[in-house]
Amino acid sequence: MPALSLLRQGNPLANAEHQRDVLERDNQSGIPSFQSTLAVHGIVPLKSGQLTSLQVNVGKLCNQTCRHCHVDAGPDRRELMTKENFLHCLRLLSESTIETVDITGGAPEMNPLFEWFVSEVHRLGRHVIDRCNLTILTAPGFTHLPQFLADHHVEVIASLPCYLEENCDAQRGDGVFQKSIEALKLLNGLGYGRENPELKLSLVYNPIGPALPPNQQKLEQSYRDQLRQRFGIEFNHLYTITNMPISRFLDDLLQTGRYDEYMTLLVNSFNRNSVQSLMCRSTISIDWQGNLFDCDFNQMLNLPLVDTLPRSVSNVRIADIEDRPISVGRHCYGCTAGAGSSCTGSLVPG
Repeated sequence: MPALSLLRQGNPLANAEHQRDVLERDNQSGIPSFQSTLAVHGIVPLKSGQLTSLQVNVGKLCNQTCRHCHVDAGPDRRELMTKENFLHCLRLLSESTIETVDITGGAPEMNPLFEWFVSEVHRLGRHVIDRCNLTILTAPGFTHLPQFLADHHVEVIASLPCYLEENCDAQRGDGVFQKSIEALKLLNGLGYGRENPELKLSLVYNPIGPALPPNQQKLEQSYRDQLRQRFGIEFNHLYTITNMPISRFLDDLLQTGRYDEYMTLLVNSFNRNSVQSLMCRSTISIDWQGNLFDCDFNQMLNLPLVDTLPRSVSNVRIADIEDRPISVGRHCYGCTAGAGSSCTGSLVPG
């Protein structure tokens, strides 16, 4: 099987199609389709309900290149959402009762229209989440952002894959841990993660390699103890997220020969109780070009909404995409394994 890193030198769409081929070739390995597993458990078709979150990927430009990044973002990417598509997102939001706008990237703050968009969403009275890599908050030209985020009551959900420097830097790059600690202290200084309920600060953990996350509650306490004792840092929640077998992580699995092992782990760990709370059931995902997807992971695989639905934010109405059948694939096992996984952590208490 060719290494995906070679394919990424070409067309991103071709890369997405190749990744889907990799996942679907599991028919030859005896790995059941996700749809067949849902059918065994009487969950067909998988459908959404009322939408509560609009997740907007505003581009793939990032100041980091992380090994686990499912967006394949980096400093050399130039895909950025335009004002036209931002306006379509705002129109959709204003016509709905959606409560939360979840802004992601890349480093979403590197889109030149990020602050304008946040301000507009805030003006509409909706809750804003910024999925932040932390280091951007200390980068030249962006040091004003912590105050901006606080002024607009933006919830910060920040990636910190480990409280140990060597593990964090191994996944995200040399020096990232210390810059992340500096950014967390800046946010704490503004009231984030402390007594102000309007300034929420949560951290995201994902495993270093092909393993499921540990118990979220226990790991949160370990993070809290370590960061408080060593750095005086406070935060609200820790979210554990399973590494999805797509993009750079899929590349790594293939190159190390651990792909079949990891997929088998995900399949064997399927948890029916996680399905009810899957993020695709309450979220619609929009890419930088305005295309609609059931989730951020389907977006990276260019797996569109089912054929009967609108596929662009420019011509969609909320009624069109609520109570919709959801497009699934074998990568969906990543969201249903163990305690389950979503953009706000595990789905099943335990």
